Amino acid sequence: MPFTATVLTMFPEAFPGPLGVSLIGTAQQERGLWKLETVDIRGFSDDRRGFLDDTPAGGGPGAVLKADVVARALDGLDGPRRPLLYMSARGRPLTQARVRDWATGDGIVVLCGRFEGVDQRVLDARGFEEVSVGDAVLAGGEAAAMVVIEACVRLIPGVLGSGESLSSESFEDGLLEHPQYTRPRTFEGLDIPEVLLSGDHKKVAKWRQEQRETTTRERRPDLWERHLANSQLKSAKARGE
Repeated sequence: MPFTATVLTMFPEAFPGPLGVSLIGTAQQERGLWKLETVDIRGFSDDRRGFLDDTPAGGGPGAVLKADVVARALDGLDGPRRPLLYMSARGRPLTQARVRDWATGDGIVVLCGRFEGVDQRVLDARGFEEVSVGDAVLAGGEAAAMVVIEACVRLIPGVLGSGESLSSESFEDGLLEHPQYTRPRTFEGLDIPEVLLSGDHKKVAKWRQEQRETTTRERRPDLWERHLANSQLKSAKARGE
């Protein structure tokens, strides 16, 4: 079985969206390297009016997706057990390390919330991991689910044209990626850095590494501090300390 992403959502019509275009879409539709499934959780309501939600216990605005409805949708899935992810602004931040781990398995099951969220009891009872794609609140989990799925799928062997390009990307070794340039040589008075036109591969590699370090230090000091700590640890191990 290929890597399978199953999405539990109130709006299956939102998919595949961006997942259906370019290399990601081709890998699914034409090459069968991964599979996308959507489950409409509205079909699991036992309310004759089809309601999936109810008012928050303890009062407050909005509505909460009911635990029993979500549980029935989840329990109806077939196949091997996969990580259960609930897209939530209060979840642990998505990282490339976690994506790499998920991408090596059978796939993921992603629950998309709406309204004020999902009854905590079903998240706890079924072992969902809450995942955040950033410090911002969305109207629902569908866009966030697409981010997680695309991040995983692009790591599947054969999906992208060159696996070599993955090694120097942002976060792969703790640093952000260096800036990229292409023709024309001059654009609105701005030139491609001369070192990139020198043909000296060692100088190019050195420049790119310096750019990665500078960019990370300026834009993500948290990543930079972690990178320094890891570098010091590796140096200490190399010295036998």
